[in-house]
Parts: sequence; C-alpha cells; structure tokens
Amino acid sequence: MTRPSKLVRLATRLLLVLLVVAVCLSAWIALDLGRAHATEIRRFDADEVARLETAMWRSYYDRRRVRLFIQLSELLRTQYRFPFWQSQRVAYHAARAAFVFKDGHGRADYERALPDLVAFYEAIRRASDVPFDPQRAAQLELEWWIVHRERKQHRPGDLADALAATAAEVYQVPADALAEHARLRAEAMTIRDDTAATGGVSEADWARIDSLLHDSWRSLHQAVNE
Repeated sequence: MTRPSKLVRLATRLLLVLLVVAVCLSAWIALDLGRAHATEIRRFDADEVARLETAMWRSYYDRRRVRLFIQLSELLRTQYRFPFWQSQRVAYHAARAAFVFKDGHGRADYERALPDLVAFYEAIRRASDVPFDPQRAAQLELEWWIVHRERKQHRPGDLADALAATAAEVYQVPADALAEHARLRAEAMTIRDDTAATGGVSEADWARIDSLLHDSWRSLHQAVNE
C-alpha cells in the first residue's frame, strides 16, 4: 500500500479543521439564539440612536438593503443589548418589513409587513423590562408608516400623533409626554420628503435632519426616564 501523498494529507487536515470550525460555529449560533437576556429599554444612548436612525433613513431611501440590515443589527446590539446572532435574526425581520412596505402600493400591500413587525416587537418584548403589547406596538408602527406614506391625505398633526402613540405603547408612558419627541421626528421626516420631491436631499438637509433626530431622541430619553 502506498503512503498518502503530502497533498492528500494536507487536504484531510484542512477538512478536519473546517469541520471543527463548522461544529463550533453551529454550537455558538445555537447557544446565542437560545439564550434569554433582559434589557432596560429606557436606558439608551439618545445620540447614538439618532445617528443610527439618520443612517438607516439614508439606507432605506437609497434601497441599500444590506446596509440597513447591518445598521439595524448594530442598533439592537448596542441599545437593546441583544447577543450577536439574535441581533441578526431580529434585524432581518425589521429590514424585511421595511422593504415589503416600501414596495407596497396600498393598505393591503402595506399590511404584508405586519408579520415581520410583530416578530420584531415580540423579540423586543421578550427582552424588555417594560410590559408592552407587541401586537399593538407592531400595528401602531405600521399605522404611522401608512400615515407617513399617505401624508397628503392627513392633517399636519396626524403623523406626530401616530409616532407618539407608538412610542407611548413601547415605553408605557402617556402619549402627551412624548409630544416633543414625535413633533421633532415628524419634522425631520417632512424635511426629507419635501426636499426629495424638489430636487433631492442635500448633505445640508441631512445635517438638519440629523440635528432634529438628536433633539427628538434626547427628548424621548428624558420623558421616559423621569
């Protein structure tokens, strides 16, 4: 019997290494996805949330799906303290909901995003120390998306009211306490929409949007931590 060649021995060792890596990776993913964790959702970095939201808006409107997914997973890890693989799974639901909605042309289409929104909020609720209703939060989230999309059919204050209602459910505080947060966030959306409709959103516009979002999330942080 001839001895295996050096190339065959090298290939065998490489396959064994790859097998060990695959087993370790599978075990890590399984442990990560099965691990329970808890987080205080009212404790977040308002400026970091605002920075990420500005970045996510840009990715969404530029149709950069992968970039949006990466930004969402970063938000989940840094602000909700999700383990790595759990953040990937939950970010997938959020990003998928966003683009299902984006491609819709009416309420029936928009409601196709609801299952992923429910999955997103159920994951947040399992980790959250605040006892909100994930089904209601998902429905309210979808509703402000629709109000925003169909803004010409609504009075000026409807978007801010819908934003406040969603945050009020998630953080379990009165909507009135979140009026400033919602107003500033709605104003940022309006700037984005109006400038996009009249030639495009400039870097100066994005800077103004970013500033408003920083003020908005600082206001929410203060309101939910009083």
